[in-house]
Amino acid sequence: MTEYEISGPSRVCAATGRELQPGDRFYGVLVEEGGKFTRKDYAANAWTGPPSGHIAYWAGRVPAADKPRKPVVNDDLLLDCFDRLKDSADPEGLNFRYVAALLLMRRKRFRFEDVFRDATGRDVMLLRDARNGAVHQVTDPRLTDDQIATVQTEVFRVLGWE
Repeated sequence: MTEYEISGPSRVCAATGRELQPGDRFYGVLVEEGGKFTRKDYAANAWTGPPSGHIAYWAGRVPAADKPRKPVVNDDLLLDCFDRLKDSADPEGLNFRYVAALLLMRRKRFRFEDVFRDATGRDVMLLRDARNGAVHQVTDPRLTDDQIATVQTEVFRVLGWE
């Protein structure tokens, strides 16, 4: 997978230089400039259509400053981290992988198939990848709800989604 670094919203209209305020409608455009992808935002009243050579464009609204945003979850990145921890015996790795599996189930990427008890007495979930049918075994580390929330926060921090 190729990685691209694209700047976040500028909150400044590229056409007028006016700062976009919470609640303002805007158009975002992805263009290539000097061999790099650049995002430009336009106030709705300054929008005349996408510039020639644009890669993509979309409409949105500037969120309220006091309203917390939900993190954007990249399923493929989360799945990559999940896969890398497949053979981890480290408790932190097991916790991270378990919470990643729960997030992937919530995102409907994984489907619960079954559960069984392994030789050590721990519960192991069988999860099927909805895209390719692969079956994954995930050991339940028996985390409390608070521990799951803590690990989820760590997953988001590690992946840059906070």
